[in-house]
Formats: sequence, C-alpha cells, structure tokens
Amino acid sequence: MNRALRPPSVVFSVLILAAVCGTQSYAVEPDATKPSDWWRTGEFVAAEAKQAAAADDKFVYVVTNDKVVKYDRDGKRWGESSGAAKHLNSAFFADGFVYCAHSNYPQKPERSEIRVLDPHSMRLGVFHDFGNYGGSLTWAVKRDDAWWCCFAHYGDENRRTFLARFDMEWKETGRWTFPAEALERIGKMSFSGGIWRGDALLVSDHDHPRLYELRLPTSGDVLEFVAEHEAELTGQGFAADPATGGLIGIDRARKLVVFLEYAK
Repeated sequence: MNRALRPPSVVFSVLILAAVCGTQSYAVEPDATKPSDWWRTGEFVAAEAKQAAAADDKFVYVVTNDKVVKYDRDGKRWGESSGAAKHLNSAFFADGFVYCAHSNYPQKPERSEIRVLDPHSMRLGVFHDFGNYGGSLTWAVKRDDAWWCCFAHYGDENRRTFLARFDMEWKETGRWTFPAEALERIGKMSFSGGIWRGDALLVSDHDHPRLYELRLPTSGDVLEFVAEHEAELTGQGFAADPATGGLIGIDRARKLVVFLEYAK
C-alpha cells in the first residue's frame, strides 16, 4: 500500500472533474488552492470501491452494491461475501462484525435493512429489517447502547432525510433532520456516510470531497451545523480506521480505497 506521507501545508485536493471521467458524473473538483483538512496518507486499488470502505486492525472491507470484499492493508484480495444483496451502502465494523446499510433503492416503497458480515466465513445476512421506515437507509453506526441510522430522500425531497436513534431493542428514541447549511451544499443527493467522532457527527454526501461536522441540538429536532471540512475522498461511505485513528473511505472515480488523517 502506498503510505507516503505529505506535510499538511502542501496537501492539495486533486480530484478530477466529472467531464474527464466519462460517465462518472459524481467526481467534483474542489478548490485546488485550499489544503485539505483530511489528507490522504495511503491508498490501494480495489475494483469494488463503489459504495464504501471500513476496516478492522488488519483488514479492509470494500463495499459495492451487491457484495463486500475483504482486502489486507497492502491491497491483497482475500475473498468476497456470499449471500444476496441489492444496494449495500456504508459499512461499520464493531464487535468483530461488519454491519452494512442495505436498501432496495431506487424501488418504491423503500425497504431498508442492516446486513451483517461475518469476516471469517464471509457470510452476509440480515441483522435487522426495518421494512418501510420512511426512507432508504444509507448508513448505520452503533455508539454506546444505541444505533444511529440515516434514512435518505433524494431530489427535491432530500430535506426529508432524517437521522433516527434506536435503543438495543430497536425502539426509536430520537429523530432529527439535517440543517439547511448542509443540505444546500449537497445538491439533489443525500448523506451517504456518517460516523461519530467524540461528540461530533461527521457525515459525507454522495459525490463531494468534503465532510460536514454536525452535532445534536440542545433543543429542537434539527441537527446543528458546525463546519465543513475538505477531505481527499469522493463522498460515499467512510469509516473510522482503528489502526491509525484516522478515516478510511473511497475514491470512487479511480476505484481506490483511501486512508486519511486530520491535517490540523
């Protein structure tokens, strides 16, 4: 794996415009004069780097629509999941398993699940079935004794996207919509990835090289916008990297798994 480090002061985003990428219309070029807040420290090629990536201490789990593929950190492919899937989204590693948001997008009515991957058998099965919960599940993460799940809407309806909190018996214990400051930055798409980092909620959108920092409001049901961070990934699902303390994500246009560290 390419792990060449670069000083934060000279790290610049170099993503290519969608027009250069043929049908890959989701690649967007950021301001090349602005250093990234989250800069790339390593990468490797993975043909399946379409939806998301997650990691444990030794292995990386790369998500495409219908499967999860296991790689080591040097980019060697170790195997792929068995078990049917239609539209896997983000991935989250916890308690020895990989949990993936799954939906029937773009079919209606929406159906959403959390799928779980056993990284030893590579069997992919259903962990929790939401049925039609009022949106398409794009990411789900566990924090303490709660699951946080994002149900997305698209186009003119993307303001209806919401974050729901569930207890361990899947009773909903809270619901929040996303702030206008974040929605106005993502166009017609929605929020494709999210993680908790301390008390900050970092979320990505579908195709921009940045992360949005949000937090729970002290009152009301709209998440608070804190900041926008430039990041050398191309949206989609991302996750915490337990081996480095940074992040892992994808460069979808170039079919890369990317490793990121905070530059400030």
